[in-house]
Formats: sequence, structure tokens, C-alpha cells
Amino acid sequence: MISGERKFLHGWIIVAISTLAMMISNGLSIGGLPVFYRPLLDDLVRTGAATPQLAPSVIGTAASLTFLTAGLFSPVAGILVARFRLQLLMCVGCVVLGVALLLYSRATAPAHVYAAHVMFGLSLGFVGLLINTVLISNWFRRRRGTAMGIVITGTSFGGVLVPTIATPLIGLYGWRTAVLIVSLLVWVVLLPAVLLFVRDHPREVGLSPDGDQLAPEDATRAEQLAGMTLNQALRTPIFWVFGACAALLFYPIFTTSQQFILYLQTPRIGLSREMASVAQATLFITSVGGKFLFGWLSDRLPPARVMLVCCSLMFAATLLLLRPTPQTAFLFLIPFGLGYGGTFVLIQLLAVETFGLRDIGRILGTVIVIETIGGATGTYLTGRLASAAGGDYALAFYGVIIAAGGALLMAYALYRLRAAMIKTPLALAR
Repeated sequence: MISGERKFLHGWIIVAISTLAMMISNGLSIGGLPVFYRPLLDDLVRTGAATPQLAPSVIGTAASLTFLTAGLFSPVAGILVARFRLQLLMCVGCVVLGVALLLYSRATAPAHVYAAHVMFGLSLGFVGLLINTVLISNWFRRRRGTAMGIVITGTSFGGVLVPTIATPLIGLYGWRTAVLIVSLLVWVVLLPAVLLFVRDHPREVGLSPDGDQLAPEDATRAEQLAGMTLNQALRTPIFWVFGACAALLFYPIFTTSQQFILYLQTPRIGLSREMASVAQATLFITSVGGKFLFGWLSDRLPPARVMLVCCSLMFAATLLLLRPTPQTAFLFLIPFGLGYGGTFVLIQLLAVETFGLRDIGRILGTVIVIETIGGATGTYLTGRLASAAGGDYALAFYGVIIAAGGALLMAYALYRLRAAMIKTPLALAR
């Protein structure tokens, strides 16, 4: 008989494919996309499709559409998770993402940009965070925090990989051809990997979660039914505190990941396009450490306590933006990236461990709607405020400071509610 650890090799293959899916889907639709923003805006201004004054709001609106579409589609994705195989949904997401990149490469007007970003949002509903959270939750129990931490590092690696590949390609071939070249990551790498290796449950290959002895069918079914339904979760105070915390966190996370690169290129900071790209990569590299570190810690400490630490790091970092300079801008990226990486993991993990697996697709879908509203609000307001200030992002980023402070307060409330919850007989998590 093969040992449990050796038999569970396929579980870590699932982790690898999920990490790849997060890296490519998020890298090409969110994290790595800002490297194309400046040449895209230059083209729109040069052709008269947008004025220099309104150009920043085009990006703010487009990024908001991605987050808003992904969020609004998430409840539908949650329903689809319960009715279709995860592997099939991920394949659909790959196709949508590939077509969106094709459209993006041909954009000659803001409407084309907006349409592509809507498709980016749809692709995230099929092959992004919700699907991969459910997939990993099926395959892991005791090591779920570590596995989720590894998988969600994919969003950060995507933010590093795409600019690293695309920046020299833009210089050699122009941004439109560069978009087409990086889209091969979807067609040639991700789609075949999903088709060949993804399985929805370990039982399909004769395994149990974490490589344990295969449990009886009835026991597996009972575990899948443990937890709250969406309607039950909506009637609890902890769900709404959780949702408020997520929304307030995603305001600074999405705003910084999408528009900080433009902030750095304003006269106030004065960084070149190349240095701004380095800063963008620094943010995502730092967040990799946060995702892995705090995912690992959440298997050893109460997850709500780890979330509180992450939110504290983020808020402390944003205070550096009160007096922005090139030096403080780079210093801001380190604690903010660590905290942002950790919260990204902890939101998914706390949702699963607080509400259980019974209706996790719909619950996560609802949470994603709430956090997406926060993220879309942040990116939209930041773009509009920057446009109103003639392209200066300093005042617009004060909203990031306020939102991070609010998230810290909600994280503390969540910590207290979780502490009370796990003392009751109805507790669903440690």
C-alpha cells in the first residue's frame, strides 16, 4: 500500500494547477495589466478617442468594471459550482479570458476597453478566486491554510510575471502585439493544464483530503453538508462584519494594485515608467511573502487573529502616504504588500472555516459581491479624484488611508465575534 503522503501527490498537483490558474487569470486581467495602461492611454489620446484630462478616469472606470463584473457574477458562479464540474467552469474561464485579450489588443476607443474589462471580470468568475477556493477546500482540511496561501501567491506572481514578460515586448513590438503574445499563456499553458490534471474531489482518484484514509461515502457526504446555508449566514452579525471588513480591505488593495503605478509617474513622485514598473513588481513580490507566511500561520494560530495582524500592517503602511516622496512610496510597498497578501488568503479561509462547506459557493459569491463593491468604489473614486486634480493622485489616495483604518476596526470586531462563536456548540471552525 502506498503511504498517504505519497498517495496525496495529486493534491499538491491540484495546488500547482490552481496556483497557475490564479497567476495567469489575475496576472492578465488585474495584477499585471497596468503595464499596458500608459501606452493604451497614449494611443487613445493621440487618436483623439480620449482627452488628456479624462484619460485617468478611463482606466479607473475600466478597472472598476472588471471588479464589478466579477463581483456581480460571483453569485451566479456560486450556483454554477453546485451544478457543474469545476474543471468545466475553469475551461470556460480560459476561453473567455483569451477572447478578452484579443479584444483588448484591438481597442481603439474607451468603449472597447470597457467591453474587454467586462470580459476580464467574467473570466475571473470562472477561473479565479471563488472556483479555486472551493477546489482547494475540497482537497485539504488540516493544511488548508498553507495550501490556500500557496495558491493565492499566484495572484502576486501574475503581477510580476506579466510586467516582466510584457515590458520588453512592448518596447520591441508595441503594446498591441505584446498583449497577443502574453495571451498565449492562456491558450498554450493554462487551458491544457486544467484539462489534463484538474479533478474536483480527491475521491475521484481514490483519495481523501490531506491524504488520509479514504472515508466512507456517508461520512464524506455528511462533511459536505456541515455548515450554514446562505440564508442562515445572512442572518448572523458575523457575516455582515465579515463583509464590511472585506469591502474596506478591497478598496485599498484594488486601488493600489491598479493605480499606484500611475501615481508614481506623476510630477509629485516623478518616477520613470521603468521604475514605476519595478515598484509594481515590488508590491506583488512582497505580497507573495505575505500570502505564504500568513497562510502558514493560519494553520497554527486562530485565523481571525492573523487577519488582525495583517490589517494592522496595511493601515500602518498607508500612513506613509500622508507625506508622499519617492522614498516613502517604495517604503509603503513593503508592509502594505505583506498585509495585503495575508488578508487575501485570510478572507477566503475565514469564509470557509466560519460558514462551512455546505453552501460555500453561494456564500463566497455573496462575499465577493460585497468586497467587489468596495474595490470598484475605490478604483472609480480614485480615478475621478485624480482627474479632478489634473492627474495628481496624492489627495485621491487619502481614501486608501481611511478605508484601511476602517478595515482594521472591522477586523477587530470580527476577531471578537469569532472568539465568541467558537465557544458555542454551533461553532463551525476552530
